[in-house]
Amino acid sequence: MSEEMNQVEVRNFEIGDKVSGQVTKVEEKQVIVNINDSKLDGIIPISELSSLHVEIASDAVSEGDQLELEVLKVEEDALILSKRKVDAEKSWANLEEKFNNGEIFEAEIKDVVKGGLVVDLGVRGFIPASLVEDFFVEDFSDYKGKTMTFKIVELEKDKNRLILSHRAVVEEEKGKQKNQILDSLEPGRELEGTVQRITDFGAFVDIGGIDGLVHISQLSHEHVSNPSEVVAEGQKVQVKILSVDRASGRISLSIKETQPGPWVNIAEKAPKGSVLDGVVKRLVSYGAFVELFPGVEGLVHISQISHKHIATPHEVLKEGQEIKVKVLDANEQDQRLSLSIKELQEKEPEYVTDYELPEESKGFQLGEMIGDQLKNLK
Repeated sequence: MSEEMNQVEVRNFEIGDKVSGQVTKVEEKQVIVNINDSKLDGIIPISELSSLHVEIASDAVSEGDQLELEVLKVEEDALILSKRKVDAEKSWANLEEKFNNGEIFEAEIKDVVKGGLVVDLGVRGFIPASLVEDFFVEDFSDYKGKTMTFKIVELEKDKNRLILSHRAVVEEEKGKQKNQILDSLEPGRELEGTVQRITDFGAFVDIGGIDGLVHISQLSHEHVSNPSEVVAEGQKVQVKILSVDRASGRISLSIKETQPGPWVNIAEKAPKGSVLDGVVKRLVSYGAFVELFPGVEGLVHISQISHKHIATPHEVLKEGQEIKVKVLDANEQDQRLSLSIKELQEKEPEYVTDYELPEESKGFQLGEMIGDQLKNLK
């Protein structure tokens, strides 16, 4: 009776059959499995335990584990089985779905190899070094055992090729964050930022997860030859939003718009009647523009340059010349200063061209008057 029951329970297995089994013993380089409906022991070589390299079998399975396996070979006293092939077959279908949907998922870094990182997703997944972060990483040794988020960027089942990227996840998240920030920004708004990078044409300022450009012309009310003259990397600055281009993601900022302009309180800095030092900046046909303060120029009209008649300002002035001027008028609203040079100069005496005769001498000749004077001297 017992022999008849055993004959019923015994199953003939073929290569490719799927079987279930329980781990009964874990050796260093193989695993022994009790297979349902079989008198034969099941043996899983260490190379068939995982898609990744395994040093010892206990790194992959433990006694008592229930496993889904595939028959690789039928021997007289054992079945040679693979856990790796069953895991891979199940995984490819799941991975293809993730790839097609652009899904983001987590995985543990199992190994650090030359050129990148390795994860076990039922199949071996590789993350090239250039796709790990959005910045350069010199040493990946501390990444092993770390759980990270990934997207599949390449999948070729027939070539057993699976390429993942954490960098794509980071860039996608930054892109979403950037769009949210862009939507919240409006021209005219003032906020604090941090100088991230300085170039010849300006400075890039981080305003909360996104960079905006402060053009060199917007750094200061004064002339700036090099941005490093007025800002430094890491410096906290107050900026005003000039424009936001959501399509390109470009933000134009200004530092000088947050600072008092050079014309503020100009009537106090240059009161009417005051005498100030200045530098001739420009000469034009109708006068000279003189800089009194950084960013503040006043006009000396040609009529206010000299008491003498001059045809052009170039006759008496030259650009770069330091002079003293008198303030005739200061208009903060129109940003206008009227200046004078001749008000500080003494007027030359006028010479009489026509000799005026005394009243009582009228009717006498000049020669007679001179003759009488000569007689008196004698």
